[in-house]
Amino acid sequence: MEDLKWDEDRLYQLVQEKLGDYLFLVVSNREPYIHSMSGKEIICNRPVSGLTEALDPVMRASKGTWVAYGSGDADRTVVDSSNRVVVPLEKPEYTLRRVWLTDDEVAGFYLGFSNEGLWPLCHVAFVSPTYRETDWDTYKRVNRIFAEAVLQEVAGRKAMVLVQDYHFALLSRLIKEQRPDLTVGQFWHIPWPSHEIFRTCPWQEEILDGLLGNDLLGFHTQSYCHNLLATVEHTLKANVDHNRSTLTYRGKTTLVQPFPISVDFDRLSQEAGNEAVEREMESLRHEFDLAGKYVGVGMDRMDYTKGILERLQALDKFFENFPDYRGKVVFIQAGMPSRTQIDSYQKSNERIDNLASSINSKYGNESWKPLVMMTRQLTLVTLVALRRLANFCVVSSVHDGMNLVAKEYVSSRIDVDGVLILSQFAGAVDEMPDALLINPYAITEFANQIKKAVEMPEMERRRRMKTMRETVSNHNIYWWGASIVSNLISIARV
Repeated sequence: MEDLKWDEDRLYQLVQEKLGDYLFLVVSNREPYIHSMSGKEIICNRPVSGLTEALDPVMRASKGTWVAYGSGDADRTVVDSSNRVVVPLEKPEYTLRRVWLTDDEVAGFYLGFSNEGLWPLCHVAFVSPTYRETDWDTYKRVNRIFAEAVLQEVAGRKAMVLVQDYHFALLSRLIKEQRPDLTVGQFWHIPWPSHEIFRTCPWQEEILDGLLGNDLLGFHTQSYCHNLLATVEHTLKANVDHNRSTLTYRGKTTLVQPFPISVDFDRLSQEAGNEAVEREMESLRHEFDLAGKYVGVGMDRMDYTKGILERLQALDKFFENFPDYRGKVVFIQAGMPSRTQIDSYQKSNERIDNLASSINSKYGNESWKPLVMMTRQLTLVTLVALRRLANFCVVSSVHDGMNLVAKEYVSSRIDVDGVLILSQFAGAVDEMPDALLINPYAITEFANQIKKAVEMPEMERRRRMKTMRETVSNHNIYWWGASIVSNLISIARV
């Protein structure tokens, strides 16, 4: 695409000009708007999601349909007889088609095969995947339920379908079997592992067959694309063209491309300068006695892939090896618990809690607490204030598709200051070589990088941050959305 900055208006214009008479559908597990009860009143919330940020303007421009699981306790109340509701509420511009799942289907499809099977398999986080036949059967059933919903929405029209993420590995093939004329693409938001790791999945061939129902298959990085090509090459009797990054299987060709997801840089930068954020910064300084101290932050869901345990181990080593910084550095770990019904998450959180208590007990005193755990739902203002306060931000994923925390931190640093410590195993590393790079498992070197962040001269901090801000600004969430949609439109027009 031409090298001009993308924004919401430009993405809107692209879709209106190029889509023509095609119906545009997005399919995701998470819905872009959730209706819930607040007392006796129904309220509509928009989840904080990069996916929603990117695709909401596409949907509004296309007047299309978004198919998603209805999870809100008032979602059924507001839909019509066809399970549809127009959104956004204040200015209806596209259709949200809700799909209903039973508690057992959510347990087997989402918590089970998606997040106990595919999630650890693809993240290579040394948590063994759990493969249950019953979960796999439920996963297949839910993919069929969504395929039926998509086909009902298409209803004989020309359409482009953009499927989201690892919850729907079988969906595109199911759609194509009924409507081979449709143009179908899919974006896989998590890493794709090597073929040696993926082959442990008992249903690897079925999953790959499902994904090759797509005309376009997107990942965050080129390395994930290479892994997918190699996995197919070793598993299926497909024609793999590494130079063109295509897979030909069962008579059709799938284009495999990298599309590194991003954030709304301008909006995040604007929010960072709000008076409410300034007030919250002062409040946090007072609450945690941060005046005159170096502040570090980690901002993640409490997920074992985020390297939070390794982060705290490095913080422990930092205070052990560099005692002069005791009393001078405060680290704030922010983020809410996630998937607490899953045993591996419960065990991970217990280890993190125990280590956090140990660090504060070992190094803290009446006047100084080295580690603050804010593991709860935080407001947007608080999150932005933490990014603004942090002299350094740690992203220590043991494996991550992209990790938008790194880009959110950079976008919020309107003072063009601060240091990003970034795992070499996060997809964001390809775009952010000016971060301090770490191997989260190399604890001593990790601790040394924390020391380097604290001691980095202001001129170097600003040089690095300026470069990273320019990168995120130019390759923002609208650039990501335009890249995928442009490719999908080009395929449809061939």
